[in-house]
Amino acid sequence: MNAEVAVWLFWKMEGFVGLLSYSVSKVLLLSGLSRKDNVQKAKKMEEKVLEVYDAIRTIRDPEKPNTLEELEVVSENCIEMKEIAEDEYLIIIRFTPTAPHCSLATLIGLCLQVKLQRCLPFKYKLEIYISQGSHSTEEDTRNVYSVKSTIQK
Repeated sequence: MNAEVAVWLFWKMEGFVGLLSYSVSKVLLLSGLSRKDNVQKAKKMEEKVLEVYDAIRTIRDPEKPNTLEELEVVSENCIEMKEIAEDEYLIIIRFTPTAPHCSLATLIGLCLQVKLQRCLPFKYKLEIYISQGSHSTEEDTRNVYSVKSTIQK
């Protein structure tokens, strides 16, 4: 093989590799698999979780002078966020009542719902549940404690 043919083959291969690289990056970008996009999306979701947590952590317990955060009824870990559309989110909160026989669990769920309705500036759908295994009547009242709302804002 002479030098001209080798240069021509190299030039063609370089063009092919460049085109392939460009195509792969576009596919990753469009499919949402781009690392940069995933990092930005994860950071945005983390900020939204913190925004929700900041709103609910200061709610006072109906029977005690403490906040839900101080009593460990809510924590950052009890909040799950999913993006359901552009700038619309599903917020899932699983709170833990202070006692397995807490008679005010429903009231706590309603307090969470009202606080978020008043504080959150973005569109969301809300689901509130009692943490599994944390309440004596959990199975009997799962639907009572579960608050599913429509898109707010």
